[in-house]
Amino acid sequence: MTDTTSAKSVRHPHRWRRDLIELAALFTAVALADVVADLVAHGPDGPFLLVAAAVALSGTAAFHLWWAQRHSHAPPPAAAADTPHEDEMVRPETALWRMRTTVRDEPGSLAALCTALARHRVDILTLQTHPLADGTVDEFLLRAPVTFQAQHLGHEIASAGGNHTWIERADAHDLVDTPTRVLGLATRTALDTAELPLALRQLLGRCTIRSLPAPADGTPADDPTPMDGALQETVMRLRDPSGGAIIVERPYLPFTPTEFARARALIELDARLGSRMPHSRDVFTLPEGNEITVRRAGPDDVQAARAMHDRCTERTLGLRYHGPVGDADRYLDHLLSPRFGRTLAVQTASGRIVALGHLLRDGDETEVALLVEDDWQRRGIGSELLGRLMAVADEAGCESVYAVTQAANTGMVAAMRGLGLPIDYQIEDGTLVITARLAATPDRSRLPHELPYGQSEQSGC
Repeated sequence: MTDTTSAKSVRHPHRWRRDLIELAALFTAVALADVVADLVAHGPDGPFLLVAAAVALSGTAAFHLWWAQRHSHAPPPAAAADTPHEDEMVRPETALWRMRTTVRDEPGSLAALCTALARHRVDILTLQTHPLADGTVDEFLLRAPVTFQAQHLGHEIASAGGNHTWIERADAHDLVDTPTRVLGLATRTALDTAELPLALRQLLGRCTIRSLPAPADGTPADDPTPMDGALQETVMRLRDPSGGAIIVERPYLPFTPTEFARARALIELDARLGSRMPHSRDVFTLPEGNEITVRRAGPDDVQAARAMHDRCTERTLGLRYHGPVGDADRYLDHLLSPRFGRTLAVQTASGRIVALGHLLRDGDETEVALLVEDDWQRRGIGSELLGRLMAVADEAGCESVYAVTQAANTGMVAAMRGLGLPIDYQIEDGTLVITARLAATPDRSRLPHELPYGQSEQSGC
């Protein structure tokens, strides 16, 4: 009710004045009419005065009409607050940055960084703090004018007390807050054992992850990993729930105790849930009309895979494993382990496995390998498996995938060429290495703003 009354007072600030003027005009008109009536009835100039009175009344009516239109129907003046400022109407183009810097653990350190950023109209979207023994690592997601360069940002942070600063470009995926991202990675890990290495990489950023298997004979490892893991600057050693160890390395940027704790929590979740794998199956029809099923394969399929080996010729096994045919079976435990990659199996309606496709991770390298039983070759099975594995690699963020084969393996060469991706060929000692690049541009070297501030690529660190 208060707002309505206030609005009415703004629209009619002087209504009582108008009413007073109209009342005075009414009394004046009545008085003049009485005088005119007396003069007309008793004076010699009655007709002249009657005409003059009519003119006066017409003028009074016209004045009243003008006054009413001006003061009763005029639109209210526009409020100054409704007019947008010039800098609000034209917003400068911006870019997203991720920045990590170390500051002293004392009052005012973070405020100095925020003040330096605000001075250049840099908006802080998210902030995480990682406490250390002798300081604090602050991790920012920033939105800055597109003209603001990384080197300039590094100078400002250094002058505000930040050191060991790391700056790199971000994208829209980084706008997801950390708790939401961690919960999503935990969900993916809970659904699929093979997702643990990928989840660790997304959790920790740009890093290299290697899985070291436990010794096959059951003897202790030469360098055993402690039960709780070990953190050494840019290297994490974590116990693998399935045996062996997981080594996580990140160049230039040391891991914080907070990141180490997050990685251990994700591995503990994987250990508690045990072995698990999605049970989805895709059925597709071959050109001759036969229907086959593509599904995930795991350690439970070792016996069926060995049976397929027995049905393959020595030439087929030799093109796949590049070594003695008798040693082919001993690779299966490694190939079918979800910790080292992803395997797809093709089976017939009777349940017999007739083809295997492997996507193997080794640090930053990703290898693809196919084995199709002789009686099922040249039917499009290899191309189907290869396309599905490449989609998995692309989703995992791989920039390239390579295949090791021989020039005589024309089926594998044709399948790689059929992907429609840029292909590189390299021959070493009679072995053909075919590399397919999933990105349209070649691998780029690390940009200067992706190095720790104050260092260059020639520094060797």
